[in-house]
Amino acid sequence: MTTLCIANNRTEEMVGDLTGATPLEQLFAGCGAQRMLWWAEDGDVLVLPWGPDPEYLAYVAGLTGVRADSLTFVVPPPGAHGDQALTTDRLVDPGFLAELRRVLDGRTVDEVLAVSPNGAVAGLAAALGLAHAMPGLPFAAQGGNALVNSKAGFRALAAGVGVPIPPGTVAGSPAEVEAAVEQLLGQGHSVMLKVEYQVGGLGNEILARDEKVEAVGAERVVPLPDRAAVAAYVAERWTWLTGGRGQRVVVERYFPDCAPLYAQFLVDDAAVVLAGCGEMVMRPVVVGEITPPVTPDASVLAELVEQGARLCESLRVIGYRGTVSADAVLTPGGEIYFHETNGRLTGSSHLHDIFAARLLREEHRGSRHLLELAGLKVPSFAEAVAALGAAGLAFDPRTGTGVLFSNDFGPADGSVMYCVVAESPEAVRALESALLALFAG
Repeated sequence: MTTLCIANNRTEEMVGDLTGATPLEQLFAGCGAQRMLWWAEDGDVLVLPWGPDPEYLAYVAGLTGVRADSLTFVVPPPGAHGDQALTTDRLVDPGFLAELRRVLDGRTVDEVLAVSPNGAVAGLAAALGLAHAMPGLPFAAQGGNALVNSKAGFRALAAGVGVPIPPGTVAGSPAEVEAAVEQLLGQGHSVMLKVEYQVGGLGNEILARDEKVEAVGAERVVPLPDRAAVAAYVAERWTWLTGGRGQRVVVERYFPDCAPLYAQFLVDDAAVVLAGCGEMVMRPVVVGEITPPVTPDASVLAELVEQGARLCESLRVIGYRGTVSADAVLTPGGEIYFHETNGRLTGSSHLHDIFAARLLREEHRGSRHLLELAGLKVPSFAEAVAALGAAGLAFDPRTGTGVLFSNDFGPADGSVMYCVVAESPEAVRALESALLALFAG
């Protein structure tokens, strides 16, 4: 059996109009797409933006036990946006389709696994005669993935099934945004504005009557002392707020000093199954996470899972199939408010699907904490792996502890994303300190 893995990281359903991405942002997206290697099994076929780096491939395969030489990689020609993202035009290229048909000839494909199960992937599966291998294809083929990832659509969905969301609204005009912002500011609250399609807090801005509010979950805080300032801000930022293409704007109350949480599920034909929960690390936007989460107690965690499952069940009923992360915040007062769903393989999926479920031995599952963070600068990926092993910090399957390098961002900024695995949050931080000291200076 063969899985066709499609690493379409950073699609329009995730980040909106791709023409606005800088070359560096596109390069980061391409590096992130290489994380699809963690899902590969012997004999699989992977569609990547570019061919994998041999050192990274060998590292991943060494940990997963996959025979690297059994994998087949197919890279489509560059598209209108270059060679960093697997855009629709790249996936429908005639030469690419012909090559993929040749590679798949004689194989039995039982699954089409994409980062973003969108219309382009549905079209590709149908063109290859693999509709049977992509659950949820009818939903995806009609643009369903955009619905699941829309921050505006989310509020309607959550409100409809009774899942708690921050007070606010979805606005479609400057006047509506201005009125909604002023109402919340006038009540003494800060405001979070959200671009409909974006990831990691990069499409968020916080508005406040003063600058005392700390930016968490957004890149900045904008002080707006009165309604005239609100109107001027909306006019100036309107193109950005609407993604440059008339998208809707989410206006909601911002709760400071919250713990950002998520519950991730697999949605299939029969049920909604919990994959895992985590707590995101913000600086000021998301840079990593720890799983299981450290802040919520058992009752709060149970509510997070229960409400998240209710959200995902509504998506299951309308036809979505695949991974969904239901994101929420826990306020200092103990309230949980959900604020978006992400229908795709997320930046957390490999932690639950691969690291916890495949790399950890059965006796260690449920008794290990994982901390993953981005931005560790290293001389090179190969040198970093060697240094980790020489220092005795590398992940050891026998103990279920140590450090993994989950992603290589070397081509973009000379960094790696690391994951520290240990028996407790305290042990995780101690091991992380040793890792950071190893590459200090």
